[in-house]
Amino acid sequence: MPIATPEVYAEMLDRAKAGKFAYPAINVTSTQTLHAALRGFAEAESDGIVQISTGGAEFLGGQHNKDMVTGAVALAEFAHIVAAKYDVTVALHTDHCPKDKLDGYVRPLLDISAERVAKGQNPLFQSHMWDGSAETLADNLAIGQELLAKAAAAKIILEVEITPTGGEEDGVTHEINDELYTTVDDALRTAEALGLGEKGRYLLAASFGNVHGVYKPGNVVLRPELLKDLQEGVAAKYGKAAGSHPFDFVFHGGSGSTEQEIATALENGVVKMNLDTDTQYAFTRPIVDHVFRNYDGVLKVDGEVGNKKVYDPRSWGKSAEAGMATRVTEACANLRSTGTKLK
Repeated sequence: MPIATPEVYAEMLDRAKAGKFAYPAINVTSTQTLHAALRGFAEAESDGIVQISTGGAEFLGGQHNKDMVTGAVALAEFAHIVAAKYDVTVALHTDHCPKDKLDGYVRPLLDISAERVAKGQNPLFQSHMWDGSAETLADNLAIGQELLAKAAAAKIILEVEITPTGGEEDGVTHEINDELYTTVDDALRTAEALGLGEKGRYLLAASFGNVHGVYKPGNVVLRPELLKDLQEGVAAKYGKAAGSHPFDFVFHGGSGSTEQEIATALENGVVKMNLDTDTQYAFTRPIVDHVFRNYDGVLKVDGEVGNKKVYDPRSWGKSAEAGMATRVTEACANLRSTGTKLK
């Protein structure tokens, strides 16, 4: 199937919330890692989300000029062609974009999709993320209102991060401390500013102790039960039925999370979980193994000629793709999306 239309993407998210599962959102930085993500989804019979960060887009734009918009557009156009060969539905998303990069990334991409929609086409991306976690909540939400209006007009879903996620992601750094927990008041202010769908649909990256990067289970204090408090607090204020989930939550910084932590998050409205660190390692590990096992063929040691068959990028690239695809299928199982693809 092709890349999800706006209507199909909305259906995907609705199905995830109703079924209490989430889609793995896999960061990609190349056509090969894109294929690895698509392959993993297909092998798990799961729909999914492919996303490009500012750093990933800059890398994709080439080191000659490092243009983020060029990189993002190029991979998105490539994805629209190759995704049709995989029997799953995939949405395209742009990951963390802080305030100082909005004009060089998200805003131009919104304009491109707006032009497409005006011509009767679908948007290039299905969702974009605004990361205002480094700003005051008031400024964060003010910018969020502007971007949400533009996104809605282009048939795009906006993702917002209202409070910090610890660690570092593409140059955005937050300390690991007690500020990594979103409060009910934060959630109420968000609902007041951005609405609950009537102003445009958005995904909410709330914080419950999340940290980007590499951590063993138990080294980060996650409190996914906090998401239930946020849902209930907003539902009570806006007259929603008891047990309803007003928000579509996103789980950031999920590397090293326990199965129980993930399960609790799913029960409380998480529909999207980002994976980058684990899939990077899963892609790179087979390459390292290949180099170690074929050291004197990969390198021209002591004046020899090496072995073209083992330094050909295809020889190790296929293993790298397979390794990352396997990790994606594991993520689908952990997030309960295995076997849930749209028919």
